[in-house]
Amino acid sequence: MEYTVQQLAKLSGVSGRTLRYYDEIGLLKPARISSSGYRIYSQKELDLLQQILFYRELEVSLEEIKNIIHHPDFDLISALQQHVEKLEEKHTRLEQIISTVKKTIESKEGGTPMSDQEKFEGFKKKMIDENEEKYGKEVREQYGDHVVDDSKAKMMGLSEADFRRMNEVEKALFEALKNGYETGDPASPEAQKAAALHREWLSFTWPKYTKEAHAGLGDMYVSDERFTAYYDKHFEGAAVFLRDAIDVYTGK
Repeated sequence: MEYTVQQLAKLSGVSGRTLRYYDEIGLLKPARISSSGYRIYSQKELDLLQQILFYRELEVSLEEIKNIIHHPDFDLISALQQHVEKLEEKHTRLEQIISTVKKTIESKEGGTPMSDQEKFEGFKKKMIDENEEKYGKEVREQYGDHVVDDSKAKMMGLSEADFRRMNEVEKALFEALKNGYETGDPASPEAQKAAALHREWLSFTWPKYTKEAHAGLGDMYVSDERFTAYYDKHFEGAAVFLRDAIDVYTGK
């Protein structure tokens, strides 16, 4: 069966404007253009649109989706199986957050008091799962399963005060890093304050600190574009400058 833009929009819930945009950027092109100039979509495009919506639900960017679904090795069945796994993980995380909210309501209404750990379990688990999904493979290869699993356990054991302090330290880290970057010198007091704050931030989850591991992590921030993107979203060049400041801090 074939569909026009209007028919596909009604079927999928995706606006006609969005479908036209997907065509313009090469994400989802119609099977053909009719003699009247209408975009016509076949079953193949219908299946691809479903894939696009699955990936969007997992918060994958349009550029990444385009690279995935138009790759020569793209396999529809394998992609669907991966969607099931990722969506089940997301479902589990949401259930944990919902459970935490319900426990909080019950506690506030005079029910069973919540411990500090229980108040933040859902949020910490979500953070851990997201980090594992994004960076787990590379971090495990560099530091080993034992170190990563110990780090997760330490994270889950953080008290409310520790969890709050960890987020405060991260915020202060980026402020100091920006100030250091403006000096242009990774050995400046401002830059070294950022490196010290980075070490403090790591201490909340790292079972054991070593200068070698700290410097290695700095290298990973630059060599892995996902880490680079995380730091460079604060300002361009943040990842490289932090790596350089860490190198000075650790005496690499």
